Amino acid sequence: MRSNSLQGSLDTKDGGRKLELTHLEELNLDGNLFNTSAFASLNKLSNLKSLSIRVNQLKGSIDMKDLEAFIKLRELDMSYNELRDFVIHQGWCDLRNLEVLEVSENALEGMLPHCFSNLTSLRVLDISRNHFQIPLSFAPFANLSNLKALSSNENKMVLEPSFYTSIPKFQLEVISLSKCITSQQLSRKVPTFLYYQYDLRYVDLSHNNLSGTLPTWLLENNTKLEELILKGNSFTGPLSRSSALISNVSSIDISENKLQGQIPTGICSTFPHLRRLLLSKNAFEGNIPLCLSGMKYLSFLDLSNNQLYGKVPEELITKGSLIILKLSNNNFSGNVVPVILSANGVENLYLDGNNFSGEMTNVNASTFEFPYSLSQIDLSNNKLHGKLPRWIGNASFLWRLDLSNNGFEGSIPMEFCKLNRLEFLDLSQNNLSGSIPSCFNPPYIEHVHIHGNRLRGPLSLAFYNSSSIVSLDLRGNNLTGSIPKWIYTLSSLSVLLLKDNHFHGKVPVELCKLHSLSIIDLSQNMFSGPIPSCLGNLSLLMQTKKILDTEFYGPIEEDETTRSMILNLGIDSSYPDSYLEEVIEFTTKSGIFLYEGNILSYMTGIDLSCNNLTGHIPPELGNLSEIHSLNLSHNKLTGVIPSSFAKLHQIESLDLSYNNLSGEIPNQLVELNSLEVFSVAYNNLSGSIPEKAQFGTFIENSYEGNPFLCGAILHKSCSKIDSPSTILTVSEDKGEDVVLLTIFVVLYINPYWQRAWFSLVGKCITTCRYSNVGKFLTYHIFKRYV
Repeated sequence: MRSNSLQGSLDTKDGGRKLELTHLEELNLDGNLFNTSAFASLNKLSNLKSLSIRVNQLKGSIDMKDLEAFIKLRELDMSYNELRDFVIHQGWCDLRNLEVLEVSENALEGMLPHCFSNLTSLRVLDISRNHFQIPLSFAPFANLSNLKALSSNENKMVLEPSFYTSIPKFQLEVISLSKCITSQQLSRKVPTFLYYQYDLRYVDLSHNNLSGTLPTWLLENNTKLEELILKGNSFTGPLSRSSALISNVSSIDISENKLQGQIPTGICSTFPHLRRLLLSKNAFEGNIPLCLSGMKYLSFLDLSNNQLYGKVPEELITKGSLIILKLSNNNFSGNVVPVILSANGVENLYLDGNNFSGEMTNVNASTFEFPYSLSQIDLSNNKLHGKLPRWIGNASFLWRLDLSNNGFEGSIPMEFCKLNRLEFLDLSQNNLSGSIPSCFNPPYIEHVHIHGNRLRGPLSLAFYNSSSIVSLDLRGNNLTGSIPKWIYTLSSLSVLLLKDNHFHGKVPVELCKLHSLSIIDLSQNMFSGPIPSCLGNLSLLMQTKKILDTEFYGPIEEDETTRSMILNLGIDSSYPDSYLEEVIEFTTKSGIFLYEGNILSYMTGIDLSCNNLTGHIPPELGNLSEIHSLNLSHNKLTGVIPSSFAKLHQIESLDLSYNNLSGEIPNQLVELNSLEVFSVAYNNLSGSIPEKAQFGTFIENSYEGNPFLCGAILHKSCSKIDSPSTILTVSEDKGEDVVLLTIFVVLYINPYWQRAWFSLVGKCITTCRYSNVGKFLTYHIFKRYV
């Protein structure tokens, strides 16, 4: 009965006759709206063996007396609710047939019930992601002799009396204790009860800041161990190895620790069946052990973020069975071309952040066949130079390529147009010149980054009709011309970054047809004319397409029982098949921020700053209710701030500074509760500054350069400030001459008032009466200062 909208009690009726369902053994109520009162209506299901009520609205306390009728219950799943505590009755302790209990993803807290040890039939227990206080000795579980799988991720580990020395009766096969935070200073040692375990297949102790030397005894004591995850701790010292043959281990992850020294060559003989070895983010140094090239089962090797150096052994790729090789952020050097061209069988090759140097063009393309298996190559952040290699065009299976942050120069080769499967391309931060090839519009391209080069010319037909493209980043080049009207053919476009180029012309209304747009940056160009009012029609909804698609490799245990328990517990020991990420740089909140991952999918913003835009701010922009950042600063906008901006409920940064805006700051803007950064500096605004809600947090420089604004933040009393409208109050012609002569002198002495006066004249030019002297002075003032 899962995934409906059922709620209240479960009173099942057939016409007028109530169905007792007394023989029912399995009941699935997942994904409904039941609260804890539903259990009372189930108490006649005395033969129930399996009850699942995941993802409902179980909140607060649950009275375990309502479960005492389920004496035959073997499986109970109440995970993904909002339970806070158990009200303990004898009925809870009588569930002696219970074999599987899952209460993960709730808000349960405190110590586990004392009678928990009565559940002697329990085999699988998942209490992860709660607020339980778990003793380091795991004493509450000590009598559960049948317990085989335990997941207690993201709970609190606490000390218990030092005299407790009981040895647990259970022999676990699966244990997951990742991210167990503490409310007190613990010794941060590996829990001692693990010393008595010898049947473990899967161990995850990640992200606990455990210290000391690496617990290799876990491998020696548990000869059936298949997967060991110790990442995100503080283990120190060299990587010592066991002299024994440990043949069952298929996956070891000890990344993100403080291990140092060389990677021991004996690791290959100790773990002959190793498939996955992850040693990243440590302090390993020296060369890559040659023996790794002889490990015929090794498919995933991650040595990134260490201090390794030397050349990458070609044998590592040619003789092994590697699928993913990640050597990022080390000190490897030499010629990278042989490594790439010998990578038959390798799918993902990450060599970024090293010292590879030289040119990549000194290769005779007719003498080799590009490795058909290679689908991802990352050579970013190296010291490569010369022209981009034309032979890359032969990589017909390539779908992600990153050559950014090198010294490549010259034009983008036409051969790149043949990369028909390419979906991600990053050539940014090089010295590329020339124009973007007009033929470049691969059918599956989604993310293009070519910022920070010296590309020039108009866009012409590059990217024309690329309906798959999601992100287009051309910032920081010398591109010219206008935004082509065919921009609307990029129907999937979500991120458009054209900042810091030489584009001109009007902001095209065709942008309004791109219904997936959520980030637009046209700043630091020469766009002119009005802001299209139709931009207010953009929905700016969350776009998950902005994130680079990634699949995950799950646990690789060969034992089906172990695999089943891991899946049943929802344990996440998966690893991404791609380490290339989509990163978007966007200026907001007076700073430059990088957006990636899930945060990127939520980010929305429009930046039209530093252009020559004119006219009024379209009130329609107030319809952008999902926008987080709006920057219209450093333009020539006139008119008032639209009161419709009060509807920008999600906005965090609003910058309207350095324009010619007039009028008052709308009081309705105090409703913008998410606003963190606000600036209207250097305009012609007048009146009092709002001081309620968020506006009480903004500092003086948010308003500077507006002589007729007043308020406590500017240390100006609004009752003593003359508004622009009161400057001209003399109605007689001879009075006007005196006033204008006075203003003329004041403007020469105080430049700060000049700008306010120019705006005032502009507004009064068609309504105020001037004598001959007045007209003469107005003409000469504008001639002198404008």
